Amino acid sequence: MLQRTCVSLAGLALLASCASTPTATQQSNGWVKDEVADSYVFGYPLVLMSAARDAAVGTEPGQAPFNTLRHAQALPPIGATNPPQPSLDTLDSTGWLDLATEPVILALPDSHGRYVDARVLDMWTNVAWSTGPQLAAGTGTAKGLRAQTIAFVAPGWNGELPKGAKRVEVPTRNAWISVRIQSGGARDLNAVRKLQQAIRLEPLSVFVGDAEPAVPPRGYASGVAGPSRTPAQQVAALDASAFFGRLADALPDNPPTPADPHALKFLADLGVTPGDPVKLPKSSNVLAAGLADGRERVATPPSNLLSANGWSWFGDAVGNYGPDYGLRAYAASAQLGIGTKDDEVRAVVTQDSDGNTLNGANRYVIHFAANQLPPVRGFWTITAYTKDGALSENAPARLAVGDRNGARRNRDGSLDVVVSSTRSRTGNWLPAPRADMQLVLRLYAPKPQATDGSWQPPPVVRQ
Repeated sequence: MLQRTCVSLAGLALLASCASTPTATQQSNGWVKDEVADSYVFGYPLVLMSAARDAAVGTEPGQAPFNTLRHAQALPPIGATNPPQPSLDTLDSTGWLDLATEPVILALPDSHGRYVDARVLDMWTNVAWSTGPQLAAGTGTAKGLRAQTIAFVAPGWNGELPKGAKRVEVPTRNAWISVRIQSGGARDLNAVRKLQQAIRLEPLSVFVGDAEPAVPPRGYASGVAGPSRTPAQQVAALDASAFFGRLADALPDNPPTPADPHALKFLADLGVTPGDPVKLPKSSNVLAAGLADGRERVATPPSNLLSANGWSWFGDAVGNYGPDYGLRAYAASAQLGIGTKDDEVRAVVTQDSDGNTLNGANRYVIHFAANQLPPVRGFWTITAYTKDGALSENAPARLAVGDRNGARRNRDGSLDVVVSSTRSRTGNWLPAPRADMQLVLRLYAPKPQATDGSWQPPPVVRQ
C-alpha cells in the first residue's frame, strides 16, 4: 500500500529551538549533542559535495580541471561501486564549475532523437538548472534535445553573454554538472562519443575566443578512475572537528540556500564560523554522540519518501528542498546528484513481496499490468546489483531490462520481468547476482504520476 506523508522536515530540532537559544553558560551537554546532530544534518550536503569536488578536480588520472567536462568512454566494469549503482543506460559527461571570475557556457548540440538529459546542482544539491522541465513543458522532444546554449553566472554578474544564451544564476561559487546520453550498448558507443565531443563547456572568455582553452582531459573508462573511497565514505570517516572544519571552509563561497540565519547562529554557538578555524566545545564524548546521532538521521529514510510494494523513491520535493534539511541530506547520501521530479526517478527495492531479502539464487517475477507500465517521457530500465550496489560478476551480459532494449510484452499488453541468477526461457530475463541483492528501477524523464503518488512499481514476487 502506498505510503506518503508530505510533512516538511524543516521542523528539525535545529529550527524548533530557535526561539529560546540558551546562553553559553546555560548550555547542557544534552543541548550540545542535539545541536551537533542538527547542524550535521544541515551541513552534510555541502560537506559531501565539497569532498566530491575535491576528488574530481585536478590533473591526476581520472580528474579534470574546473569548467571542463570529463567524458565516460565505456560502460561501467563488473564490480564497480564508485559511484554505487552505476547506470548501464547512459554514458555520463561530468564536471565542476567555478563561477568566481566569469560565467561558464554550456553548448549542447541537437541530439537527433537520442535521449539526453543535463543538470547543474549547486553545492547544497539543489538543482539550479536541468533539461527535465523542457520535456515536461513540451519544449523538448521525448527522444532527445534541441541545440541550446546556457550561461551559468554568479548572482549579480553583469556583462554581455553570447547571443541566444539563456542566463542561469547559480547561488554558489562551485556547481556540479552532468550530461547523460542514452546508450544502446557496446555497439552504440562510437555514436555516443561523437555526440559527447560536440558538447562545449568553457569559461565565457574561452567560448568567445578571447582566451585559450584549457587542455581537455582524456576520456576515461567509467567506474575505474578516482579514489578508492567514495565521497560519502570519506565524509563518514570525519570526526566532529574535521567535519565542521570542512563546513566552515566551504561556507564563505557557498552560502546556504535558502538563506538561513538561524542555522548559522546555531553553528556559531558551536564555534563554527564561515571561513574561521572551528572552536568546538571541549566535550569529546558529547560531540561524538551528537555526530553519531546526525549520521543516523542522515541515513534514515524521511517520512515524505514515497514507498510501495517494498520499493522506495523520491517524490515531487526532490531537487529543490527549501528548508527540508532532512530530505536534502538523505537524498544526498542515498542518490548524490539526483535531479528534480521532471528529470529522473530511481526506485530501489531490497525485499520481496513477503518481506524477505532479495537473493539471486531465487527466481522472482515483476509483473507490470498493461496500464501500469512505468510512466515516462523518455525510457525506463531495471538493473540488478549486489547489496553494496555493484554490478555482479555472475551477470557478464550486464543486462538492464527496459523499453529501450527489447522488453517483450504479453498478449494482453502486460510485461513480466524475471529476475534470477539462472537464465530464464520465459519473460524478460534480468541476470542477478547469486547473493543478496537490490533492484533499481530507473525512469528517465518521468511523467507526473511517477512522483505524485498516483503510480507505484509492482511487487517483486518469489516463485
